[in-house]
Amino acid sequence: MIMSITLQILTGPTATDKTEIGFNIAREIEGEIVSADSMLFYRGMNIGTAKPSLSMRKIVSHHLIDIIYPWESYSVGKYVRDAEEVISNLFKKKRKFLITGGSPLYIKGIINGIFNGPEADWSIREKLKRIANKKGSSFVHGILQKVDPVKAKELHPNDLRRVIRAIEIYKKTGRQVSVLQEQYRKTRKNYKFKIICLTREKEDLYRRIDKRVETMFEKGLVDEVQSLLDNPKGLSRQAKQALGYKEVICYLEGECTLSETKEMIKLNTRKFSKRQMTWFRSFPGIHWLEIKGHEESKEISEKIVLMLNAHATT
Repeated sequence: MIMSITLQILTGPTATDKTEIGFNIAREIEGEIVSADSMLFYRGMNIGTAKPSLSMRKIVSHHLIDIIYPWESYSVGKYVRDAEEVISNLFKKKRKFLITGGSPLYIKGIINGIFNGPEADWSIREKLKRIANKKGSSFVHGILQKVDPVKAKELHPNDLRRVIRAIEIYKKTGRQVSVLQEQYRKTRKNYKFKIICLTREKEDLYRRIDKRVETMFEKGLVDEVQSLLDNPKGLSRQAKQALGYKEVICYLEGECTLSETKEMIKLNTRKFSKRQMTWFRSFPGIHWLEIKGHEESKEISEKIVLMLNAHATT
């Protein structure tokens, strides 16, 4: 008989103060943090990712942070396997923990599991990207509809990265990703979930995003990116596409001014927050918690602890 495990997840769009609130919750319950943020894996990428401070990580143990170098690649499948190993070890030690982060694809990987797909084939990906640039995302989505209509129905044409990945898997394996994923779900461990999603009013969120971007530059984001680029091993494709880093790279290459770079990061972060919310709305049984502008992180943390305790006793 498979043991039922309830996983508690704190998520929300960028700049909703998840890091501070998650830290407060973990400290209150005397637990640990399991990160579900796709950019916290990289060592040396600290400012642009708003990584938890070393002092916070000394007080509360954080897992899956600083686990790879910026020139290394890291996939959702690898993350899910690593996260399950961490979760299993924490349960064996009878340690409380909270999964915290805003990367929807990684959280979905924990919820649904992910099959062990083929390695990336960049020749296929680049070819499909060129087609998308020339004929549009809908045309590439149409290619997926022909080979895997079930997966195509699940994915929006603008979700080009995942559309391309589904086509890539079909080309590499000859099998539909929708079928492979369903087979995996049937053998998945019996997890249950308590998902709390933080939200803020749009004006408040955008104000916080703008302030966060300005703070990153004040802390030395440009110097951090330059230092990463100066390393002979460079940056992986994934790391180069990190929000904030890709725009600064363009600045360092002379493609835009510093002022334009800041505004582009603010704009792209707002767009990213919208995409995050679209993902979160698809999660099963999610509990929404809107933060008012005047509320402090400690006050929010106390609310969530009460929510988690109420769930544990039902």
